[in-house]
Amino acid sequence: MSIKAQNVALPRSSTLTSDRKNGRFFVFEGIDGSGKSTVAGMLRDALVADGIECELTAEPTRSWLGDAVRKANECGIDDLAEALLFMADRAEHTRQISSWLEMGKVVLCDRYYASTLAYQTALLKDRISDPMAWLRAINEKIIVVPDLTFFFQIDAEVSLDRLSFRAGRSKFEKLEFLRKVDRNYRLVGSFDRSFVSIDASRPVDQVFKDVLHLARQNL
Repeated sequence: MSIKAQNVALPRSSTLTSDRKNGRFFVFEGIDGSGKSTVAGMLRDALVADGIECELTAEPTRSWLGDAVRKANECGIDDLAEALLFMADRAEHTRQISSWLEMGKVVLCDRYYASTLAYQTALLKDRISDPMAWLRAINEKIIVVPDLTFFFQIDAEVSLDRLSFRAGRSKFEKLEFLRKVDRNYRLVGSFDRSFVSIDASRPVDQVFKDVLHLARQNL
């Protein structure tokens, strides 16, 4: 199994927003083109087939706040304003996630607060003296702590090669920027004990096998 942590059995994380019952919260993180969205969908299907109540969600959300985030990306607004939009969307999203967890559901989330720490830190490094610390302090007030965060590790060059098949490019899909984001993710992983690193350079079925094993182990 090509992962950094095996036989992971984390204690139930305490949430900063509500008390959970029997739910589990698994987050998928990684640079663009890492394959996390594909595997998140595969895991949802597998858990549902096991008879487990499961919700697959993502950030930006499909709410009007998430639409504002996407519009901001398209229009190229100020990076600090964009970061605040991401966090506003997350604060509202967390209310829904908390509700699902209280119902005992497994919640799978394609991107969550670690994406902000990785991406917005890279964008705000010339605006704020310690952007990661600033972003972390705000996000700690508005998140549910994941039980597991699957960090899909992949070289930026491989990521861009995969992204070349997509229509259109976002401002985030540039080699040097993705390298910075990857470094930031690794930094987040050094203090976030929910992180489990997954070798995402392999075929998707192999990646999924590892993720499914860890998810089932932590239900």
